[in-house]
Amino acid sequence: MGGFRWGKRLGPAVAIAPGARVDRFEIFFDLVFVFSFFIITRATAAHVTGQQLFHALLVLTVLWWVWVVHCVVATRVRLGEGFVPALMVVGMAALFCFALSLPQAFGDVREVSAGPMVVALSYLVIRLVHVLLYWHVARERPGERRMLLKYSPELTTSTLLLTAAALIPPQIDDPGRAALVRDGLWIGVVVLQYGMGLVAGAWGWTVTSAEHWTERYDLILIIALGESVISVGVGSDLLGQPPTWSAVTAAVLGIFFTAALWWAHYDVIGPAARIALHAAEGRSRVAMARDAYAYLHLPMIAGIILFALGAEEIVHAVADPEVPIAEPVAGPSVALLFGGVICFLCANMLFQLRTLHTLSWTRVGTVVLLAAAVPVGYRLPGLATLALLTAICVGMVAVEAVVMADSRRALREAVFEERTTHEAHEAAWRGRWRERAPEEPST
Repeated sequence: MGGFRWGKRLGPAVAIAPGARVDRFEIFFDLVFVFSFFIITRATAAHVTGQQLFHALLVLTVLWWVWVVHCVVATRVRLGEGFVPALMVVGMAALFCFALSLPQAFGDVREVSAGPMVVALSYLVIRLVHVLLYWHVARERPGERRMLLKYSPELTTSTLLLTAAALIPPQIDDPGRAALVRDGLWIGVVVLQYGMGLVAGAWGWTVTSAEHWTERYDLILIIALGESVISVGVGSDLLGQPPTWSAVTAAVLGIFFTAALWWAHYDVIGPAARIALHAAEGRSRVAMARDAYAYLHLPMIAGIILFALGAEEIVHAVADPEVPIAEPVAGPSVALLFGGVICFLCANMLFQLRTLHTLSWTRVGTVVLLAAAVPVGYRLPGLATLALLTAICVGMVAVEAVVMADSRRALREAVFEERTTHEAHEAAWRGRWRERAPEEPST
């Protein structure tokens, strides 16, 4: 009864409206995802190997599915209204525990560790919070509840697989075989999650507010780009030693090519895709939202994390006074740096193809040029390697600004007109707050 009274005091859950925007609580919730991306990057940067990168990709992919489900719930109910924030704080706490345990998820398979079990239990709590909330708001729509039951096998099985990945490997004597079993169980979780998304299709799911959906993914992509800025800052180590011209130059170059990648998505492609999703209806809108945003944003974020790792290693070497400034870059940092940008641009081209049905020859040429620049980067000093990447990325943006000038101008005018119309409507509505109540006639 107490819980019911608190629910009435806090207010009911409120449905999403067609023109809804992202509210402040959703951005507050994203702080835990910021921490999760940071943990994945830091744990991988401590010892960059092929196996570490593979494990980081598995963790990121499972974490991303939690984000997708979170966004699906947010298309049905306003997360910052009524009793919903109180419930979502429980999910935030579970997600925070999930992130804290990620570095131990792929530890020594010969030891029984609490980390993998915390990962499994935290995952279960997060998903249950989403299911319970959706079940509650769909109480008056039996069709939606039946749809939710169709997805329940994925939740149950994925949780069991993560639990098995925590408990079974330590019981196997052969460490190599135990590691294969653990990795195989995690791969099974990924296949189940994303395969279910493809098989389920548009089972009763609708994207009520295309604005809300696109804005959620725009913000999380900016968060990932922010992680790359953090990595450049960590690599420069300017707080731990007096700044040098080489360290400052490397940090500035890192900001420049990160800004170029931001421009590559948010200047034209992102706004045009948002309009395309607004124009789509029914199943075609759901399919576009799933393919372009839920699926293709994942390799974009993976690419950002990869080039952040590479940039951190290179900037750290450039900033180290004991490393000669003319010494070529060693290790996998060049491959991570250029490969991450290639991954980001390829995923972005697929995003453009899926939403706009177009492909930019400038992006294709840039990817080819980046691939050809990898062996060159290994022969250059770290600062020159960063300068080469920055020149390619900034050059792509500059060429597109000239080649796509007319279409870009038309798009920006349409977006600006939409924005000013919306702002004028809001200003007119709020003007009612300044209106005085009519005076009552005297008797």
